[in-house]
Amino acid sequence: MNRNTRQFLDLILVLTQKDLKVRYKNSVLGYLWSVANPLAFALVFYFAFKVIMRVDMEDYALFLIVGLFPWQWFSNSINISSTVFLSNASIIKKVSFPRNIIPLSIVLQDMIHYILSLPVIGLFLLLYQKPAQAAWLWGIPLLLAGQFMLIYGLALAVSSINLFFRDLERIVGILMMIVFYCTPILYPLDMIPARFQHWVGLNPFATAILGWRTLLLDGRLDPVAAGLTLAYGLAALGLGTWIYSRLAWKFAEVL
Repeated sequence: MNRNTRQFLDLILVLTQKDLKVRYKNSVLGYLWSVANPLAFALVFYFAFKVIMRVDMEDYALFLIVGLFPWQWFSNSINISSTVFLSNASIIKKVSFPRNIIPLSIVLQDMIHYILSLPVIGLFLLLYQKPAQAAWLWGIPLLLAGQFMLIYGLALAVSSINLFFRDLERIVGILMMIVFYCTPILYPLDMIPARFQHWVGLNPFATAILGWRTLLLDGRLDPVAAGLTLAYGLAALGLGTWIYSRLAWKFAEVL
């Protein structure tokens, strides 16, 4: 490993650690808040849809939990990324370093939170008598890689464009809310009318959620969902990197 690569990795590690410390500064429960948030949403949606609306679906609570945890990674990283360059303006102006490390550290820390939440999901799977499966050994790293590339690519694009178009921050918040309800998180895919189901594949968030759900609930890796997640991830990474490379040289001027 050469010196530049080592310095690059050290910088990523330092920024990720800094973000984690800032997030949990003066917080007593710390990491537990990242687990409590999707569990609280799962409880609310379970009460609304299962208890009040009486959705006829077995193991609906587990269904919600498996979908809400990966969505939290999507939502947190994309929403925070819109202002990440603005909030680090002082560092960007004073120190010369690859600026794309900043959104990378945000996505990495949210990925760490998701990885640390997998044992919690595993506990609920055991409670519902769904033991661990061999497919998890290769399925989890594969879906993690695809989702990481997807989120980082989008985060890099959003954070770069927002410096020049500050309204994007609010637009992203609205779009994420719309995408949440357009993604089969609260409802299974078969509840969507058949004539619209083929459109779900165009939603990169949906393919990742469906991939996680098939892997964790059914114990098998869906090759279509996994392939689409990786393809969308590579496309988003390429697009985000291209947008960043076109705009990065102007960052200091607009901050």
